[in-house]
Amino acid sequence: MARRIDVTGAGGVRLAAWEFGDPPKTDGTHGTDQADAHGGLPGVLLLHGLMGRASHWAPTARWLSARHRAVALDQRGHGRSDKPPQGAYTREAYVEDVEAALEQLGLGPAVLIGHAMGALTAWQLAAKRPDLVRGLIICDMRASALGAASQHVWAEWFKAWPVPFATLADVRKWFGEDDPWVERPNPARGEFYAEVMAESPDGWRPVFEPEQMLRSRETWVYDAHWEELAQVRCPTLVVRGLDGELGRAEAQEMVRVLPRGQYAEVADAGHLVHYDQPEAWRAAIEPFLDTLGASESQEMG
Repeated sequence: MARRIDVTGAGGVRLAAWEFGDPPKTDGTHGTDQADAHGGLPGVLLLHGLMGRASHWAPTARWLSARHRAVALDQRGHGRSDKPPQGAYTREAYVEDVEAALEQLGLGPAVLIGHAMGALTAWQLAAKRPDLVRGLIICDMRASALGAASQHVWAEWFKAWPVPFATLADVRKWFGEDDPWVERPNPARGEFYAEVMAESPDGWRPVFEPEQMLRSRETWVYDAHWEELAQVRCPTLVVRGLDGELGRAEAQEMVRVLPRGQYAEVADAGHLVHYDQPEAWRAAIEPFLDTLGASESQEMG
């Protein structure tokens, strides 16, 4: 069962954070603070990509919760977090939100696990606040500039959505089969988008505003992000889906630029690596997390 924790992000934006694992065992006394309630378990913060939501991380968070305090964040404009029409959807705002969440949740120094836009936010924060981040997993996010053509394609793609969808089955079918972006049927992609739809009087619509998504995206697509990547000092794992957005050559260059970079790839996975292939995703990242835990134990010893 999911437990919601409200945190306050940059500019007072209310953000919803979620724990999907079993609640911590306590002695039943009141007034126990969160750190005590979680037995001092090392913190993990999971950050979804553009158009995603915290619940996309639920399977990952559940298995992580055996050894970590795993929290997934609905980022501004997404999920159950605030979506202020005139709010800031800048890189700085997203990074400051995560900084605030780590501090308010008492998670730091945490492992940050980010997918796509969430991964960029994670490494930008790791560069800015190394004291808050002890490890980093980057899932299918490029460091190179994507450019104006990419932004134009996205704008046209949003216009092609046949909203409102009459049923969730229609959502699954369109995003999993009929969407012109789909090269071959992908049921996991259909499920992914079904999870970000909400019922309205005329049918099913996204829980986010496409215009806000484009505003968020335009704050990173025109720039390369190698400089911040090189400033990340903690151990970092770069994970790509074999059929994802991040090519092997660029991923390996990212590993080379990172002072403590490592590489992993997941076969039969597209961009939604953790969602397409949850078991293979776990197999790819678990050894890295084990290594982090072992090094932390040695430091404490």
